[in-house]
Amino acid sequence: MSAASFPAPNSLLPMDRTLDVVGIGNAIVDVLIQTDDRFLEDHGLSKGTMALIDEIAAEGLYATLGPGLETSGGSAANTLAGIAQLGGKAAFIGRVRDDQLGAIFAHDIRSVGARFDTPAAASGPSTARCLILVTPDAQRTMCTYLGASVGLDPGDLDLDLVPQAKVLYLEGYLWDSEAAKQAFLAAAAAMRASGGQVALSLSDAFCVDRHRESFLELVDGHVDILFANEMEITSLYKADSFEDAAHQVRGRCQVAALTRSEQGSVLLSGDQTLLIEPFRLGPLVDTTGAGDLYAAGFLHGYTGGASLERCGRLGSLCAGQVVTQLGPRPQASLPALVAQHLD
Repeated sequence: MSAASFPAPNSLLPMDRTLDVVGIGNAIVDVLIQTDDRFLEDHGLSKGTMALIDEIAAEGLYATLGPGLETSGGSAANTLAGIAQLGGKAAFIGRVRDDQLGAIFAHDIRSVGARFDTPAAASGPSTARCLILVTPDAQRTMCTYLGASVGLDPGDLDLDLVPQAKVLYLEGYLWDSEAAKQAFLAAAAAMRASGGQVALSLSDAFCVDRHRESFLELVDGHVDILFANEMEITSLYKADSFEDAAHQVRGRCQVAALTRSEQGSVLLSGDQTLLIEPFRLGPLVDTTGAGDLYAAGFLHGYTGGASLERCGRLGSLCAGQVVTQLGPRPQASLPALVAQHLD
Protein backbone atom coordinates (compact mmCIF):
# COMPACT_ATOMS: atom_id res chain seq x y z
CA MET A 1 0.00 0.00 0.00
CA SER A 2 1.55 3.30 -1.01
CA ALA A 3 1.84 6.13 1.49
CA ALA A 4 0.00 8.40 -0.93
CA SER A 5 -3.17 6.32 -0.54
CA PHE A 6 -3.34 6.91 3.20
CA PRO A 7 -5.93 9.26 4.62
CA ALA A 8 -4.47 12.30 6.32
CA PRO A 9 -6.08 12.63 9.77
CA ASN A 10 -3.69 15.47 10.58
CA SER A 11 -5.26 17.51 7.76
CA LEU A 12 -8.05 18.20 10.27
CA LEU A 13 -5.70 19.85 12.79
CA PRO A 14 -6.07 23.58 13.50
CA MET A 15 -2.68 24.59 12.09
CA ASP A 16 -2.68 28.22 13.25
CA ARG A 17 -2.06 27.49 16.95
CA THR A 18 0.92 28.78 18.93
CA LEU A 19 1.87 25.33 20.29
CA ASP A 20 2.26 22.05 18.47
CA VAL A 21 1.80 19.76 21.47
CA VAL A 22 0.95 20.27 25.14
CA GLY A 23 1.54 17.24 27.33
CA ILE A 24 0.40 16.20 30.78
CA GLY A 25 2.26 13.61 32.80
CA ASN A 26 4.19 12.66 35.89
CA ALA A 27 7.12 15.05 36.45
CA ILE A 28 9.87 12.62 37.43
CA VAL A 29 13.63 12.76 37.84
CA ASP A 30 15.18 9.61 36.41
CA VAL A 31 18.14 7.96 38.11
CA LEU A 32 19.72 5.58 35.59
CA ILE A 33 21.98 2.87 36.93
CA GLN A 34 23.64 0.01 35.07
CA THR A 35 23.28 -3.30 36.89
CA ASP A 36 22.81 -7.01 36.17
CA ASP A 37 20.14 -9.71 36.23
CA ARG A 38 21.34 -11.00 39.60
CA PHE A 39 20.51 -7.67 41.23
CA LEU A 40 16.97 -7.82 39.81
CA GLU A 41 16.53 -11.38 41.07
CA ASP A 42 17.86 -10.54 44.53
CA HIS A 43 15.32 -7.71 44.87
CA GLY A 44 12.37 -9.57 43.36
CA LEU A 45 12.13 -7.25 40.35
CA SER A 46 10.58 -8.35 37.04
CA LYS A 47 12.78 -7.32 34.14
CA GLY A 48 11.31 -4.81 31.69
CA THR A 49 8.45 -3.64 33.91
CA MET A 50 7.61 -0.63 36.06
CA ALA A 51 6.77 -1.06 39.76
CA LEU A 52 5.39 1.65 42.02
CA ILE A 53 7.24 2.02 45.32
CA ASP A 54 7.00 4.34 48.33
CA GLU A 55 9.61 6.87 49.41
CA ILE A 56 11.15 4.58 52.03
CA ALA A 57 11.58 1.79 49.46
CA ALA A 58 13.01 4.27 46.96
CA GLU A 59 15.61 5.48 49.45
CA GLY A 60 16.49 1.92 50.50
CA LEU A 61 16.90 0.66 46.94
CA TYR A 62 18.91 3.72 45.94
CA ALA A 63 21.31 3.12 48.85
CA THR A 64 22.17 -0.36 47.51
CA LEU A 65 23.06 0.87 44.02
CA GLY A 66 26.22 2.27 42.51
CA PRO A 67 26.67 5.66 40.80
CA GLY A 68 23.88 6.79 38.50
CA LEU A 69 22.94 9.41 35.95
CA GLU A 70 20.27 11.87 37.12
CA THR A 71 18.13 13.59 34.49
CA SER A 72 14.60 14.93 34.32
CA GLY A 73 12.29 12.31 32.91
CA GLY A 74 8.78 10.97 32.96
CA SER A 75 7.19 9.51 29.84
CA ALA A 76 5.24 12.53 28.58
CA ALA A 77 8.00 14.95 29.62
CA ASN A 78 10.51 12.95 27.57
CA THR A 79 8.22 13.17 24.56
CA LEU A 80 7.70 16.92 24.93
CA ALA A 81 11.44 17.47 25.34
CA GLY A 82 12.05 15.48 22.16
CA ILE A 83 9.52 17.57 20.23
CA ALA A 84 11.24 20.75 21.43
CA GLN A 85 14.65 19.37 20.44
CA LEU A 86 13.29 18.71 16.95
CA GLY A 87 12.28 22.35 16.71
CA GLY A 88 8.61 21.97 17.62
CA LYS A 89 6.69 24.17 20.03
CA ALA A 90 5.94 22.15 23.13
CA ALA A 91 4.61 22.70 26.65
CA PHE A 92 4.47 20.34 29.62
CA ILE A 93 2.14 20.28 32.63
CA GLY A 94 3.23 18.30 35.69
CA ARG A 95 3.76 18.70 39.44
CA VAL A 96 7.11 18.91 41.25
CA ARG A 97 8.01 19.94 44.81
CA ASP A 98 10.15 23.02 45.57
CA ASP A 99 13.19 20.83 46.32
CA GLN A 100 16.49 19.96 44.64
CA LEU A 101 15.03 17.32 42.33
CA GLY A 102 12.18 19.65 41.41
CA ALA A 103 14.70 22.31 40.38
CA ILE A 104 16.61 19.73 38.31
CA PHE A 105 13.44 18.72 36.50
CA ALA A 106 12.37 22.30 35.72
CA HIS A 107 15.84 23.30 34.52
CA ASP A 108 16.27 20.27 32.27
CA ILE A 109 12.95 20.49 30.45
CA ARG A 110 13.16 24.26 29.98
CA SER A 111 16.75 24.03 28.76
CA VAL A 112 15.68 22.12 25.64
CA GLY A 113 13.06 24.73 24.78
CA ALA A 114 9.88 23.22 26.23
CA ARG A 115 7.53 25.47 28.18
CA PHE A 116 6.96 24.43 31.82
CA ASP A 117 4.89 26.78 33.98
CA THR A 118 3.23 24.55 36.60
CA PRO A 119 4.03 26.05 40.05
CA ALA A 120 6.07 23.82 42.36
CA ALA A 121 4.30 22.55 45.47
CA ALA A 122 5.48 24.23 48.69
CA SER A 123 4.48 21.30 50.91
CA GLY A 124 3.69 17.61 50.72
CA PRO A 125 5.64 14.73 49.16
CA SER A 126 9.02 15.32 47.52
CA THR A 127 9.58 15.38 43.77
CA ALA A 128 9.01 12.03 42.08
CA ARG A 129 11.92 9.90 41.02
CA CYS A 130 12.32 6.73 38.98
CA LEU A 131 15.17 4.29 39.55
CA ILE A 132 15.89 2.83 36.10
CA LEU A 133 17.98 -0.32 36.28
CA VAL A 134 19.64 -1.05 32.94
CA THR A 135 20.92 -4.60 32.40
CA PRO A 136 23.61 -5.60 29.86
CA ASP A 137 20.92 -6.59 27.31
CA ALA A 138 19.78 -2.89 27.34
CA GLN A 139 16.46 -3.70 28.99
CA ARG A 140 15.25 -1.28 31.65
CA THR A 141 13.43 -2.15 34.84
CA MET A 142 11.83 0.79 36.61
CA CYS A 143 11.01 1.40 40.27
CA THR A 144 9.00 4.59 40.57
CA TYR A 145 8.17 6.77 43.56
CA LEU A 146 5.45 9.12 42.30
CA GLY A 147 5.82 11.66 45.11
CA ALA A 148 4.60 15.15 44.27
CA SER A 149 3.52 14.19 40.76
CA VAL A 150 0.36 12.50 42.05
CA GLY A 151 -0.72 15.85 43.50
CA LEU A 152 -1.54 17.08 40.01
CA ASP A 153 -5.23 17.91 39.85
CA PRO A 154 -7.60 19.96 37.65
CA GLY A 155 -6.62 23.10 39.59
CA ASP A 156 -3.08 22.77 38.21
CA LEU A 157 -4.29 22.94 34.64
CA ASP A 158 -4.04 26.11 32.65
CA LEU A 159 -7.00 25.23 30.46
CA ASP A 160 -6.30 28.37 28.45
CA LEU A 161 -3.02 26.72 27.47
CA VAL A 162 -4.59 23.50 26.17
CA PRO A 163 -6.52 25.04 23.22
CA GLN A 164 -3.34 26.82 22.13
CA ALA A 165 -1.98 23.43 21.01
CA LYS A 166 -2.82 21.29 18.02
CA VAL A 167 -2.49 18.04 19.99
CA LEU A 168 -2.84 17.17 23.68
CA TYR A 169 -0.53 14.30 24.68
CA LEU A 170 -1.31 12.20 27.76
CA GLU A 171 0.52 9.33 29.44
CA GLY A 172 -1.29 6.30 30.81
CA TYR A 173 0.67 6.42 34.07
CA LEU A 174 -1.59 9.34 35.10
CA TRP A 175 -4.34 6.82 35.69
CA ASP A 176 -2.59 5.62 38.87
CA SER A 177 -3.79 8.79 40.65
CA GLU A 178 -7.47 9.73 40.89
CA ALA A 179 -6.70 13.47 41.01
CA ALA A 180 -4.39 13.22 37.99
CA LYS A 181 -7.02 11.14 36.21
CA GLN A 182 -9.54 13.95 36.64
CA ALA A 183 -6.99 16.48 35.35
CA PHE A 184 -6.43 14.18 32.38
CA LEU A 185 -10.16 14.05 31.54
CA ALA A 186 -10.66 17.79 31.99
CA ALA A 187 -7.81 18.56 29.61
CA ALA A 188 -9.03 16.02 27.05
CA ALA A 189 -12.51 17.53 27.09
CA ALA A 190 -11.09 21.04 26.65
CA MET A 191 -8.95 19.94 23.71
CA ARG A 192 -11.74 18.11 21.92
CA ALA A 193 -14.09 21.07 22.44
CA SER A 194 -11.53 23.40 20.85
CA GLY A 195 -11.18 21.26 17.72
CA GLY A 196 -7.75 19.83 18.51
CA GLN A 197 -6.79 16.17 18.85
CA VAL A 198 -5.90 13.95 21.80
CA ALA A 199 -3.01 11.48 21.85
CA LEU A 200 -2.49 8.79 24.49
CA SER A 201 0.48 6.58 25.33
CA LEU A 202 -0.46 3.37 27.14
CA SER A 203 2.88 3.66 29.01
CA ASP A 204 3.37 0.13 30.38
CA ALA A 205 1.73 -3.29 30.10
CA PHE A 206 1.27 -3.52 33.88
CA CYS A 207 -0.34 -0.06 33.84
CA VAL A 208 -2.74 -1.41 31.21
CA ASP A 209 -3.50 -4.41 33.41
CA ARG A 210 -4.40 -2.10 36.29
CA HIS A 211 -6.72 0.12 34.27
CA ARG A 212 -7.84 -1.93 31.27
CA GLU A 213 -11.54 -1.04 31.29
CA SER A 214 -10.86 2.68 31.70
CA PHE A 215 -8.30 2.61 28.89
CA LEU A 216 -10.72 0.81 26.58
CA GLU A 217 -13.29 3.54 27.22
CA LEU A 218 -10.67 6.23 26.65
CA VAL A 219 -9.53 4.81 23.33
CA ASP A 220 -13.09 4.49 22.07
CA GLY A 221 -14.36 7.86 23.31
CA HIS A 222 -11.54 10.38 23.71
CA VAL A 223 -8.40 9.39 21.80
CA ASP A 224 -7.45 10.30 18.23
CA ILE A 225 -3.86 8.99 18.25
CA LEU A 226 -2.85 5.93 20.28
CA PHE A 227 0.77 4.94 21.00
CA ALA A 228 1.46 1.44 22.33
CA ASN A 229 4.14 -1.20 22.14
CA GLU A 230 3.42 -4.85 21.40
CA MET A 231 3.05 -5.91 25.03
CA GLU A 232 0.74 -2.99 25.84
CA ILE A 233 -1.63 -3.42 22.92
CA THR A 234 -1.93 -7.19 23.40
CA SER A 235 -2.58 -6.61 27.10
CA LEU A 236 -5.25 -3.99 26.38
CA TYR A 237 -7.30 -6.38 24.27
CA LYS A 238 -6.25 -9.59 26.03
CA ALA A 239 -5.16 -10.75 22.61
CA ASP A 240 -3.33 -13.97 21.80
CA SER A 241 -1.11 -12.25 19.25
CA PHE A 242 -0.01 -8.84 18.02
CA GLU A 243 -2.01 -9.38 14.84
CA ASP A 244 -5.19 -10.03 16.83
CA ALA A 245 -4.64 -6.91 18.95
CA ALA A 246 -4.00 -4.80 15.84
CA HIS A 247 -7.23 -6.10 14.33
CA GLN A 248 -9.17 -5.17 17.46
CA VAL A 249 -7.79 -1.61 17.77
CA ARG A 250 -8.25 -0.77 14.10
CA GLY A 251 -10.89 1.92 13.60
CA ARG A 252 -11.23 2.76 17.30
CA CYS A 253 -9.10 5.90 16.87
CA GLN A 254 -7.85 7.86 13.88
CA VAL A 255 -4.30 6.53 14.14
CA ALA A 256 -2.78 3.66 16.12
CA ALA A 257 1.03 3.74 16.19
CA LEU A 258 2.21 0.34 17.42
CA THR A 259 5.91 -0.23 18.07
CA ARG A 260 7.59 -3.64 17.92
CA SER A 261 11.20 -3.05 19.00
CA GLU A 262 13.61 -4.49 16.41
CA GLN A 263 10.70 -5.20 14.05
CA GLY A 264 9.95 -1.49 13.67
CA SER A 265 6.41 -0.20 13.95
CA VAL A 266 2.97 -0.51 12.42
CA LEU A 267 0.65 2.42 11.68
CA LEU A 268 -3.08 1.77 11.39
CA SER A 269 -5.41 4.42 10.00
CA GLY A 270 -8.85 3.51 8.73
CA ASP A 271 -8.47 0.32 6.70
CA GLN A 272 -4.85 1.11 5.83
CA THR A 273 -1.69 -0.43 7.27
CA LEU A 274 1.81 1.02 6.99
CA LEU A 275 4.94 -0.85 8.09
CA ILE A 276 7.86 1.31 9.30
CA GLU A 277 11.35 -0.14 9.37
CA PRO A 278 13.56 0.53 12.42
CA PHE A 279 16.69 2.69 12.24
CA ARG A 280 19.79 0.95 13.57
CA LEU A 281 22.23 3.73 14.36
CA GLY A 282 24.65 1.91 16.64
CA PRO A 283 24.96 -0.71 19.39
CA LEU A 284 21.94 -1.12 21.65
CA VAL A 285 22.76 0.44 25.04
CA ASP A 286 19.50 1.33 26.85
CA THR A 287 15.86 1.12 25.73
CA THR A 288 14.75 3.79 28.23
CA GLY A 289 12.77 6.45 26.38
CA ALA A 290 12.49 4.57 23.08
CA GLY A 291 8.70 4.74 23.02
CA ASP A 292 8.72 8.31 24.30
CA LEU A 293 11.05 9.45 21.52
CA TYR A 294 9.09 7.52 18.91
CA ALA A 295 6.04 9.54 19.97
CA ALA A 296 8.11 12.75 19.85
CA GLY A 297 9.22 12.19 16.27
CA PHE A 298 5.79 11.04 15.16
CA LEU A 299 3.97 14.00 16.72
CA HIS A 300 6.52 16.50 15.41
CA GLY A 301 5.81 15.28 11.90
CA TYR A 302 2.07 14.96 12.51
CA THR A 303 1.61 18.50 13.79
CA GLY A 304 3.74 19.78 10.90
CA GLY A 305 1.42 18.26 8.33
CA ALA A 306 3.73 15.41 7.25
CA SER A 307 2.46 12.18 5.69
CA LEU A 308 1.89 9.26 8.04
CA GLU A 309 4.85 7.47 6.50
CA ARG A 310 7.16 10.37 7.31
CA CYS A 311 5.65 10.65 10.82
CA GLY A 312 6.47 7.00 11.42
CA ARG A 313 9.98 7.33 10.01
CA LEU A 314 10.63 10.39 12.20
CA GLY A 315 9.48 8.40 15.22
CA SER A 316 11.61 5.43 14.25
CA LEU A 317 14.67 7.62 13.73
CA CYS A 318 14.35 9.31 17.13
CA ALA A 319 13.82 5.97 18.88
CA GLY A 320 16.76 4.51 16.98
CA GLN A 321 19.02 7.26 18.29
CA VAL A 322 18.01 7.22 21.95
CA VAL A 323 18.62 3.47 22.39
CA THR A 324 22.30 3.95 21.49
CA GLN A 325 22.94 5.94 24.69
CA LEU A 326 22.23 5.84 28.41
CA GLY A 327 19.17 7.88 29.34
CA PRO A 328 15.93 9.08 27.72
CA ARG A 329 16.99 12.53 26.48
CA PRO A 330 18.83 12.48 23.12
CA GLN A 331 22.46 13.49 23.39
CA ALA A 332 22.80 13.93 19.61
CA SER A 333 21.25 16.70 17.52
CA LEU A 334 17.90 15.39 16.33
CA PRO A 335 17.59 18.01 13.53
CA ALA A 336 21.01 16.91 12.26
CA LEU A 337 19.91 13.26 12.28
CA VAL A 338 16.76 14.15 10.35
CA ALA A 339 18.83 16.06 7.79
CA GLN A 340 21.21 13.12 7.44
CA HIS A 341 18.71 10.26 7.22
CA LEU A 342 15.39 11.67 6.00
CA ASP A 343 15.95 14.91 4.08
